[in-house]
Amino acid sequence: MIAISVNEKEILLKPNTNILELLQHLNSPLKGIAVAINQNIIQQSNWETQQLENQDQVLIIQATQGG
Repeated sequence: MIAISVNEKEILLKPNTNILELLQHLNSPLKGIAVAINQNIIQQSNWETQQLENQDQVLIIQATQGG
């Protein structure tokens, strides 16, 4: 297992987990969000290929509508 931080909360995942698998694991919406790993924004087109590493710091930001 690898340990990563998602929005400052530690979670354990199997090795070779990619961003898309992480989002599915978290039941996160796939639209209207941005994902950064170690303060680097990852383009949505790379979510399926970008694998997470032990101790990665992941930030998931969801856009909100307001008025």
